[in-house]
Amino acid sequence: MSSPHFAEASRLVFTGKQQVSLESFDPGPLDKNEVLVKTHLSLMSTGTENIVFNRLFDPGTHWDNWVKYPFYPGYASVGVVEAIGSEVTTLKVGDRIAARSGHRSYFRSQATDCFLIPDTLSFDAAVWFALAKIAFHGALVAHYQLGDSVLVIGAGPIGQMSIRWAHAAGAASVIVVDAVPNRMALAQSGGATTTISESIQKASDEVKRAGNGVLPRVVIDSTGNAVVFEAALGLAAKFGTVVILGDTGTPGQQRLSLDVITRGLTIVGAHDCHNSEQWNNATIARLFFTLAASGRFPLEGMNTHRFMPSDCVQAYTVANRDRASTMGIVFDWVS
Repeated sequence: MSSPHFAEASRLVFTGKQQVSLESFDPGPLDKNEVLVKTHLSLMSTGTENIVFNRLFDPGTHWDNWVKYPFYPGYASVGVVEAIGSEVTTLKVGDRIAARSGHRSYFRSQATDCFLIPDTLSFDAAVWFALAKIAFHGALVAHYQLGDSVLVIGAGPIGQMSIRWAHAAGAASVIVVDAVPNRMALAQSGGATTTISESIQKASDEVKRAGNGVLPRVVIDSTGNAVVFEAALGLAAKFGTVVILGDTGTPGQQRLSLDVITRGLTIVGAHDCHNSEQWNNATIARLFFTLAASGRFPLEGMNTHRFMPSDCVQAYTVANRDRASTMGIVFDWVS
């Protein structure tokens, strides 16, 4: 089965460092196991895409090996199935789905890589499925317990998802540290019990006060800022766990401290690719949709900026120059 011809199919492309544009393309014919999806919204991953857009990574890193031009950004899209391949039985035309696709008006995907969105969940909420999945891997390696104490460093998109997983897992104390005050209302709505608007290097006393003198058992560093790591180590309880969730482009700047040995800390990394048979793109998406649709994973107000794809230069300018004022930056492909 061939896909219809779409003269207006378009996608975002990075043609070089700090260069983005909208280009036309042909989605191509459908394979028998593929579906064609009309995108409604795609969510900018401000952490990943800003590192790529600005080439904020060291030579020889996995970033350096990955980012080649032309580079097609994005990995979180929601939309409606427009056509199906001849052997697709799990989806039908008109289904609302989420998929790991770049910023583009139409995309082809294996049907098995598309996740049905509940009728009661809006596209604006569902589009967070990919960032929620990344943060979920951090929650897995944190091994949360009921009544646990957690410190989330960074209240950006990944940090906000981490707050919500900790809360959903039954943590009694979820302390959030971020130097940007206007992120804290969303942190509180997601389950934060204490918010500290300060740089992590200056927040030690307030973190201790929040725990009545006891440091949190789990520290989640969601920032992707290499210099945060050493401070994170100093804020974990004895025999505690520090989760490196934010992927930095400059790992050589991350420094260990004596806290690792003197307090017997466990340091563990979490990444999007750490899938297993039990927990993977599909199973985590289903759990996220269930919790979000029931109100147990609140997402109201998370999308702060909305752009037409033709305004992509402005969108990335805002993401770079005024990132503190942003949370969810979405591209609207249907308005």
